[in-house]
Amino acid sequence: MNAVIGTHDLLLVTLDTLRYDVAAELAQAGHLPNLLPAGVRWERRHSPGSFTYAAHAALFAGFLPTPVTPGPHPRLFAATFPGSATTAPGTWVFDAPDLPTGLARAGYHTVCVGGVGFFNKLTPLGSALPGLFAESHWEPEFGVTDPRSLEHQIDRAAEVLGRVRGRVFLFVNVSALHQPNHFYLPGAAGGDTRESHAAALRYVDRHIGRLYALMRRPCLVIVCSDHGTAYGEDGHVGHRIGHEVVWTVPYAEFVLEDHAAL
Repeated sequence: MNAVIGTHDLLLVTLDTLRYDVAAELAQAGHLPNLLPAGVRWERRHSPGSFTYAAHAALFAGFLPTPVTPGPHPRLFAATFPGSATTAPGTWVFDAPDLPTGLARAGYHTVCVGGVGFFNKLTPLGSALPGLFAESHWEPEFGVTDPRSLEHQIDRAAEVLGRVRGRVFLFVNVSALHQPNHFYLPGAAGGDTRESHAAALRYVDRHIGRLYALMRRPCLVIVCSDHGTAYGEDGHVGHRIGHEVVWTVPYAEFVLEDHAAL
């Protein structure tokens, strides 16, 4: 990462609430041709948090989802922290409390395009995470109730990237997977299901290619879920619980240039 920072733009996409099993099934069936470039596969990882705020607070401190195999696992980014067992020679270390601030000090323009309520800037809590960025954007049509939320988010990203010069760190929190998602499944009777969750991911795949195309090359892309969600497993519905379907998330990283996996 020390060779990447300063030479590449950065795109971090969190597919809010996406379950690993659903993501893996759709990829295996060939239904995600745009989300994952050729040769890139989902990696099974564990989230640093069981709901959006906790997971993103960790992500923005450099704690990306952790590989499920025994570690320690060197991190891509890390804040200065004495005794860190996951800071390795290849880790980009920033002397700041959070990744957006560290990247800003390294010359990046940091941009947040929010999705779910923790990015809506309507309350002090909803302003905490967006406030880490030099500029942040949220509109109701970016949120969970709009069936075209990702399209609207990409429209805003296009406006920002069209006027910003220099290196960019763009963060997009995709809200489409989060409940309610029943409107992505024709004929659904108003209730969210694992099937409507999958339908929402197919919607994301249809449009995510436009976001990738907007990014200047070379660009390091990290796309992952912040946490999963339950649809009745062991009686659980939702997240912010310690269940396997919540803690296990999909993760991928690649460079937009020759689509070679890192």
